[in-house]
Amino acid sequence: MTTPTQEHEAQAIATVENLAQILVKGMRAIQLYLPNNPVYQRAVQNIKSAFGQVWGETFDLVLVVSEASLTWDGHEVLAQESKSDSLAWILFKDGVRSVTFQKGVEDEEIVRFLAAIHQARTLDAEASDDLLTLLWDEDFQYIKYDYVELGMDEVTPLAPSDEEPEVTEDDVRQQVQEEVQEETAPTVISIDDFDSTMYFLDENEIRYLNDEIEREYTQDLRSNVLSMVFDLLELQTYSTVRAELLSILDNLIPYLLAVGDFHAVAYILREIRVVMERARELLPEHVETLTALPARLSDPDALGQLLQSLDEAAVHPTEEELGELFRELHPEALSTLLAWFPRLTNERVRSLLYAAAKRLAQAYPEELVKALEANDEQVLVQTTKLAGQLQLPPVVPGLGKLLDFDRVAVRREAVDALAKTGTPGAMQQLEKAIEDADRDVRIAAVRVLGRKQHPGALAPVQSAVEGKGLRDADLTEKTAFFEAYGLLAGSKGMAKLESLLQPRGLLRRKEDPQIRACAAMALGKIGTPEARAALSRAVGDKDPLVRNAVNRALEGEAQP
Repeated sequence: MTTPTQEHEAQAIATVENLAQILVKGMRAIQLYLPNNPVYQRAVQNIKSAFGQVWGETFDLVLVVSEASLTWDGHEVLAQESKSDSLAWILFKDGVRSVTFQKGVEDEEIVRFLAAIHQARTLDAEASDDLLTLLWDEDFQYIKYDYVELGMDEVTPLAPSDEEPEVTEDDVRQQVQEEVQEETAPTVISIDDFDSTMYFLDENEIRYLNDEIEREYTQDLRSNVLSMVFDLLELQTYSTVRAELLSILDNLIPYLLAVGDFHAVAYILREIRVVMERARELLPEHVETLTALPARLSDPDALGQLLQSLDEAAVHPTEEELGELFRELHPEALSTLLAWFPRLTNERVRSLLYAAAKRLAQAYPEELVKALEANDEQVLVQTTKLAGQLQLPPVVPGLGKLLDFDRVAVRREAVDALAKTGTPGAMQQLEKAIEDADRDVRIAAVRVLGRKQHPGALAPVQSAVEGKGLRDADLTEKTAFFEAYGLLAGSKGMAKLESLLQPRGLLRRKEDPQIRACAAMALGKIGTPEARAALSRAVGDKDPLVRNAVNRALEGEAQP
């Protein structure tokens, strides 16, 4: 159980994380828009609001800078692996190791701070300034930063010598003569004295060029464009502008699916939820359009075409990309996913779909119940297997209905799923399978009910043991029913089982050897001293089948 202190700490961390994300978006807005642009102004207002929430949690904000992240109070609040747009990397590469923001920074200095970072990011390699110089020029009052000098090797000072060598007049004269000879000597020019190229780059310049090339090739241009579209959609209140932006998104999703950019599609679906929460003055038709965009992907026809394309594609997306997209599916997509399992030939796509179906079923059990109402045998088999793995109690009534299905394979899977669920309600549903027309279904149900010692199964099992219908069954089924009877009846079944194993009286006819052997196994399941005594009296039975069953029961080897 979380304590109030832990809850407050978690809330504080979430507040700082939110501020870090807003700072990243704010730097992007400063980079892309002019100060008179509504997007720029909205970004600045968001930064001020986020700082206001932070001051409710701490008096000053100290962020520790590493290559790929910003850390507050030992907790990582911003992680950016891509160096191309990483706020942490821009600070770290110029030597900044920590930044402290004090209350009041949000009024003016934070905008100048982000502008300085953006300016440092765009400096030429030959520029004399760097980030530290730009920050120093701003002379901040509410921002403090710690830094280290880069490119400075540690130099060990020379120890002073106690004995200074004595310089004589002859030494001075000889030194002057050598210098004169050097000046009058003919000059010899060697090609090795010059760099091989006119514009030779030093190591720092080469490293800068490599970093910029890597940034250029690794940045996600689609994400940058989509971010601008959603910024405009959130901040622009003109209905015509928003209608045009929604039209762009509507046409963009099919294209992204066609080229296999599932990451971008998942990003669009996530940002739609954010826009619906934050955007002001959204018209009803805009809300309807935004809601319809994610729902369209979960539509059976659209999702079916997507799954068919994935199954037939020569090059498949990564597991992370597909998983990111499938996590955005709506609950109604579960039936479509389950219906497509039998048609898929690619095992990798099948495993990803199964993970998505499992997530949806766990979150929305009612959708799994709907899927159990299908008429297709293969779909029902897959759905029932999924229900057995998840063991969801709300699905039990739906599994019970499948025990009346006309296909044996479905009824067997239903029995297995109910057995794995193992709740009293599941055992009650299994009672119907005791008298199923299929032998395997009956055996599986009886074994589970006996092992669970479900009291409701005693009456039908006892009826089968005492009736004549079981006499025509094979030995496996007889054994299953008798062992279940022993587990369910306990000591109350002693008299019946002992009379079947060793009938008393001169006129009593012995039962069939299989029935007697099954009775011995049932006594072994009871396991009381009286049951073992009854078994001991039959150790020397003349029938080998009965004798073997008695010995196994006494040794406790009888298997349910």
